Amino acid sequence: MQFHHHGYVSGDPKIHPAAGVGIDRPMELPDTVDVLVVGTGPAGMIAAAQLSQFPGVTTRIIERRPGRLAIGQADGIQARSVETFQAFGFAQRITDEAYRIVEMAFWKPDPEDPSRIVRTARPEDDPTQISEFPHLIVNQARVLDYFAEFMRNAPTRMEPDYGFEFVRLEVDDDAEYPVTVTLVETAGEREGRQRTVRARYVVGADGARSKVRQAIGCSLEGDAANHAWGVMDILAVTDFPDIRRKCAIQSGSGGSILLIPREGGHLFRMYVDLGETEPSGRGAVRTTTIDQIIAKANAILSPYTLDVRDVAWHSVYEVGHRLTDRFDDVRQEDVGTRTPRVFITGDACHTHSAKAGQGMNVSMQDGFNIGWKLGHVLEGRSPESLLATYSAERQVVAKDLIEFDKQWSTLMAKRPEEFEDPSELEDFYVRTAEFPAGFRTQYRASMLVGEATHQDRATGFPLGKRFKSAPVARVCDGVPMHLGHHATADGRWRIYAFADAAPAGAASKVAGFADWLTTSSRSPLAATPEGSDVDAWFDVKVVYQQDHTAVDIGLVPKAFLPSVGSFRLTDYEKVYASTPSADIFGLRGLDRDGVVVVVRPDQYVAAVLPLDATGELEQFFAGFLAPTRTVQAS
Repeated sequence: MQFHHHGYVSGDPKIHPAAGVGIDRPMELPDTVDVLVVGTGPAGMIAAAQLSQFPGVTTRIIERRPGRLAIGQADGIQARSVETFQAFGFAQRITDEAYRIVEMAFWKPDPEDPSRIVRTARPEDDPTQISEFPHLIVNQARVLDYFAEFMRNAPTRMEPDYGFEFVRLEVDDDAEYPVTVTLVETAGEREGRQRTVRARYVVGADGARSKVRQAIGCSLEGDAANHAWGVMDILAVTDFPDIRRKCAIQSGSGGSILLIPREGGHLFRMYVDLGETEPSGRGAVRTTTIDQIIAKANAILSPYTLDVRDVAWHSVYEVGHRLTDRFDDVRQEDVGTRTPRVFITGDACHTHSAKAGQGMNVSMQDGFNIGWKLGHVLEGRSPESLLATYSAERQVVAKDLIEFDKQWSTLMAKRPEEFEDPSELEDFYVRTAEFPAGFRTQYRASMLVGEATHQDRATGFPLGKRFKSAPVARVCDGVPMHLGHHATADGRWRIYAFADAAPAGAASKVAGFADWLTTSSRSPLAATPEGSDVDAWFDVKVVYQQDHTAVDIGLVPKAFLPSVGSFRLTDYEKVYASTPSADIFGLRGLDRDGVVVVVRPDQYVAAVLPLDATGELEQFFAGFLAPTRTVQAS
């Protein structure tokens, strides 16, 4: 964490000085805003949290509830999400309080006595070490609390506006604030009163029954699996030996349980198989009582017993897989004639079963994706055409998720005797581990992801996939750290220059690249607004192949030692070196002749280029970099 560059800070450095719209921020919801986010679920909160880093953008997030969520339905936090939390500054804190999954047990009927269950496998949760971060279980409400804290400490001093429910919207593309939103107050003295807010953009994060989705003419299309599950968060006494381990349990008498231990050491969640449902039953299974769910769980666990002492929460749901054909308000016939003004995220545009633990995780990546793009457009960093990439990128991801979830939920609902191979369920779990961990996403080539012409120069950083961090040493003080952990959710692009073999100070390709960055009018850094720090829009770092003791920081090009803050202090934390014990060049397949890796604000690899391919780098950024303000933020 860096601070003091504007003067001594004696308080909490996580609390940034108020700036822009955060100075004297009005407590009351204003009549006009740049972005109105509807819904304080994971997708809405991360979008608002990202936008809170743009001081010139007025963002408000509304919620129909009168206050914060007390207990959430989602609880699975995949490693990709924890990587994202690192960018928002709370990965370690939430890991400390969460339950950590390191292995999963599979239980099946005892071949000698099918009325009993026995453990048949216990594979590692992440055998390939796909991430340095763990797979966690923690209540969704706590995730929202951390995002709320991040927003509150941001320059914009953002807070959710509780007690407002979305009613409808109208779009007039010719107006200064094109989206007119009607709301109704749901709490306090003014409950029932309608009011109007005009916005430049609206983000609908209002769940599976989204009114924003309905307002833009989208509908969830798909099918139901006609299979029901009871889910309960409970405190219980049991003789089942794996009660503090994630388990998939299949009984000989029919029925399955997915067991998820929860944070705190005592609470756990059970997804209990309630069997097939009649399509014409009109949701009759939803009347299943908690006592019936507990009785079913006991039958599946035999010969073990479950003595439930307290039920924190329970519900019944039927598996369904549904998706919208677009994630914004631009109809197919209007593509290319207008840019989107309204976006939907999370459950508003994709729904699936809860057992793969993907709902909250994929929804947060939706919000992260649209958040930085709106910030860039509203601050004038990029043209409005950038916003069309949100639906194009995220709709494909959601479609892949639903296909995966169909396979997983179908396997979970099978009876043991229906499997051709007795180990089919656990084999699928191990074989597809990358997907539920959140790392299968790979954005296609577009204005934001370059062609794979030079991919062989950085094989460990596949284009369109998330930037997989690796250990390095900071040259200025020798501190070992992960390179990606220094990238915060501040809306900046990252440009990593992995140096050729020449030492610092010698004539080299990395020195030539550094000179071009700081002197050429064609460099992306030239677009940085006058009066801003040189790294305000682009965070440029260098990684040398030599050990940190062999890098003379006094000879490092100034492009990697920028002057920042009101006192023009030197930033020494952009210069790194490979470590002998974990050479990043070897770990990530980096060309020893040097390579540039460009990473988007949402942590996905955007371009891989040779150090001397400055023309190609210029061309890449020219596709979406607007050097002058195109939209005047309020």
